[in-house]
Amino acid sequence: MYRKRNRNIALVLIGAGIFLLAHDHMSFITVVALFLLLFGVYKVRSGTGRKGYVLMIIGLLLLLGGNMPLVIAVVLISLGFFYNKSRKIDRDDRHYRKQSIIDSIRWGRDPWMLRDMSIWNVLGEIHMDLTYAIPEQKETTIVLQGVIGDIDFIVPEDVGVSVTASVLFGQTSIGYDKEAGVLNKLVWQSPNYWKADRQVKIEMSYVIADIDIKIV
Repeated sequence: MYRKRNRNIALVLIGAGIFLLAHDHMSFITVVALFLLLFGVYKVRSGTGRKGYVLMIIGLLLLLGGNMPLVIAVVLISLGFFYNKSRKIDRDDRHYRKQSIIDSIRWGRDPWMLRDMSIWNVLGEIHMDLTYAIPEQKETTIVLQGVIGDIDFIVPEDVGVSVTASVLFGQTSIGYDKEAGVLNKLVWQSPNYWKADRQVKIEMSYVIADIDIKIV
């Protein structure tokens, strides 16, 4: 029953977002905002990351100021896909789920419980150090989604990790592998994934994000 309700919520949110997109009109501000977003991505790709992210943030703020229906549509669609994804891993009451507008999560200075989780936010800063994580089971699934994200993971070598990261604007870095630009998707799995005593599956989807996963 709970999963069916989540599926219905997801469909309503995605439908509402698409409806708003269909009725949105491209204005001059929209064109300028999209140009800044794309130019920001170019800067990130060329190595000037800080300037690139500043341009992308300015572009997003312009979208917020002059195209509120477009922004709301993106948020609704993102949230709808989040509900659809999270219901697939909702195994029991131990599953951690959180939705917020702005959030900062920093787990790692002290021991913390690693469990199946789904986290969504409009603007989020997430730092997880798996060195200090205490797993509840052998395989853990982490779903992170949102609009803007600054995501950092530290993963010990003995932990098997599988990563699927989709970013509309921004970059994803895992060890020596890096994807930056527009509509980039990175799928990566550590060589020891199936043999490791601890396995962590990370699925991330953001409109704008800087994702950095370090293997130590």
